[in-house]
Amino acid sequence: MAVVDSLVLDLAAESDALDDVVANLDAAAWATPTPAPGWTIAHQIGHLLWTDTVSLLAITDADGFAKLLETAMQNPGGFVDDAAEEQARRPPAEMLADWRATRSKLGGALIAVPQGRKLPWFGPPMSAASMASARMMETWAHSLDVFDALGMTRTEGDRIKAVVNIGVRTRDFSYLVNGKTAPAQPFRYEIIAPSGELWTWGPDDASDIVRGPAVDFAELVTQRRNVADLDLELIGDDAAEWSTIAQAFAGAPGVGREPKGR
Repeated sequence: MAVVDSLVLDLAAESDALDDVVANLDAAAWATPTPAPGWTIAHQIGHLLWTDTVSLLAITDADGFAKLLETAMQNPGGFVDDAAEEQARRPPAEMLADWRATRSKLGGALIAVPQGRKLPWFGPPMSAASMASARMMETWAHSLDVFDALGMTRTEGDRIKAVVNIGVRTRDFSYLVNGKTAPAQPFRYEIIAPSGELWTWGPDDASDIVRGPAVDFAELVTQRRNVADLDLELIGDDAAEWSTIAQAFAGAPGVGREPKGR
């Protein structure tokens, strides 16, 4: 199976798992606050819908995406929140139906992207595989916010590898957005999958090493948990510093979450 096809299947499964949770919520539950300040469950789903819509636009209408990007840059610090707020005002059933239709179209569009084509985005252009991975990362992260808001525990599978992979690949980006210089030497990552499989990145002889469960690593790089609350082993000063700024998502430096303690 092609890489993009596999990622799209994982994205669909991740989206469906979240859909199953929110589909039967009443209006009051949709207004439940989530750990993201000012965002309810409706904002979380609205944001996923909006980002899927924008991703589809980037694939199917480059000129339309360029116009949207121009508008967004007039309010770079607030256009994401504004879009989530606008979506959150819609009736939940209407928004949910729109999200289902949009994410289905996006999956088909991603699979149809010709090999080698780069898609425009808010940062550097990306491949279809990179866009599918980014959508997987965001869907996983915002899903976790919804589960947390409802006091539920997620059942994790090895499709989380896409989130972990982005966390590894964005190491230098994390330094860049924080105005820091990335270490010259790569890290070694030794991550345990939910299935128990060992996933590794980086050279065996690296002096800086990150070890731990995939879920904890994903929670770190999506800034859904404070590093103090995670079961991660950080060897080396650079790895320790990186853990305080790790960021797999685009945009300005995230504020992260306060430690809850063990």
